Amino acid sequence: MSFTLATWNINSVRLREGLVARLMTQEMPDVLCLQECKSPVEKMPLEAFAALGYTHHVARGQKGYNGVAILSKLPIAEVGAEDFASLGHARHIAGRLENGVTIHNFYVPAGGDKPDRMINDKFGQKLDYLTEMRDHFHASAPKKSILVGDLNIAPREDDVWDHKKLLKIVSHTPVEVEHLAQTQDAGKWVDITRQDIPQGNLYSWWSYRAADWDGADKGRRLDHVWATPDISNAAHSSRVLRDVRGWQQPSDHAPVFATFDL
Repeated sequence: MSFTLATWNINSVRLREGLVARLMTQEMPDVLCLQECKSPVEKMPLEAFAALGYTHHVARGQKGYNGVAILSKLPIAEVGAEDFASLGHARHIAGRLENGVTIHNFYVPAGGDKPDRMINDKFGQKLDYLTEMRDHFHASAPKKSILVGDLNIAPREDDVWDHKKLLKIVSHTPVEVEHLAQTQDAGKWVDITRQDIPQGNLYSWWSYRAADWDGADKGRRLDHVWATPDISNAAHSSRVLRDVRGWQQPSDHAPVFATFDL
């Protein structure tokens, strides 16, 4: 069985329903994981997506904030939704396909503006969230699993437009990168995107603040596709759909794709 998976921070699924439909129609991933849906599940446009072939879903929603959904052409059953750091936020959903593959969809807290938990509670929440993710995967080693989502950290030097300038900017600080590495190590997760594209600058997010986001190209790779070692070699064809960032009224994130032959 071969299936293609995409992950995309949509920044309001109701506002950008048309963009989701366009991606579904043009790219036709078998599984589409969305973050920052900003909607209760009952108000997500699930019927419209079902009409395009995405007749299965698992989701957690929240009015105006957060929210994660897995939309699938393939049958999928919910197997978990964790509230790491006890924030009461809809930031995780997990579903299992009929071939036994579990898909975790995460929206890690952004962390605010100041990388200091003593003056910025949001940064502390982000670190605590990652710590509890780490502990969860230590306690329950994942197998035959894929982890995707907006993890809000660009870990490598070539995951940001300027490593030195961003060392004190939230999303690329050493403490965040270390927390993410510990989470990755806990589940023995393989970074599929970088397995396929090992070298070169690669971004999935560009700020709305840049008038010419494409020309300035001050991006960060915040969106990730990981897999456990037992299936990581089955992954291929990773890509970031940069052009989607230029669609009308876009999300500030671009979708990230990978295909698995299982």
